[in-house]
Amino acid sequence: MNNRHVALLFFFANIFATLCGQNANQRYTDYIDRWKDVAISEQEQHGIPASITLAQGLLESGAGSSRLATEGNNHFGIKCHKDWQGETMLRDDDAPNECFRVYDSAHESFADHSRFLLRKRYESLFLLPIDDYKGWAHGLKQCGYATDPNYANRLISIIERYSLYNYDTPQGRNVSEDALFIFEHLRNSHPICKYRSLHYVIASPGDTYSDIAKEFGMKTKDLLRFNDVDADHEIRAWQEVYLQEKHDKAPADYHSIVIGEGETFHSIAQRIGMKLQCLKELNPDSPDSQGTRLRLR
Repeated sequence: MNNRHVALLFFFANIFATLCGQNANQRYTDYIDRWKDVAISEQEQHGIPASITLAQGLLESGAGSSRLATEGNNHFGIKCHKDWQGETMLRDDDAPNECFRVYDSAHESFADHSRFLLRKRYESLFLLPIDDYKGWAHGLKQCGYATDPNYANRLISIIERYSLYNYDTPQGRNVSEDALFIFEHLRNSHPICKYRSLHYVIASPGDTYSDIAKEFGMKTKDLLRFNDVDADHEIRAWQEVYLQEKHDKAPADYHSIVIGEGETFHSIAQRIGMKLQCLKELNPDSPDSQGTRLRLR
């Protein structure tokens, strides 16, 4: 193969990678366009930042693609709790067959999300400025909205990736479409996060391990090894990508965990910063499938 053929291969590979990234992002940008006005309306009525509402909807529902969203119109992963009188559906989450709310429409899910956050449990969040999306993201985690230890950083990554903070203020909403386009395409870098003394970044839709390795001046083979991956490929959106070797053990307060919808051994290992092989050694006969409870100690 001559140099011209090699150059052409790289050229078309780059085009293919770009198109894959665009397709991966399209579902998220379509979701934002569809629901931004609803999120702004909920903010004006109840004081919940539109950026937070949109980021939670994008994350919890996979931009509207999850089973909970498509079959139950539940975009925020809200469980039944004692006060729910409506329809329900079962889904594996922190435990097998947990009860989740079902709505007549996605609009009702957005409205119920606001009502849910108006409970006493979350009242401290409303003391924060409306444009303090980082404070709200960390506050939601601290108040117990999600058990995911990296939940706040995922929300922040989504908000910053799509410049959702613009929807929190009248000034931001007046930013031109051209400026929003520029913001989105300038935001190609990944802020470094830290969990259990491990440095990591959150992958955006369309990211590959080689993309992130290049950004941080690392060898792709090292990044693959740190993340228990055999070959370069597109990374699951909003998943952790560790920049150093993970721990052999789970966090001290984690004793078991259930593989939820769309999760695997690998995604669980990434979530808790644990080497995949160590997790497998603790669960040698456990199927890598939804609903399986895994030992962590």
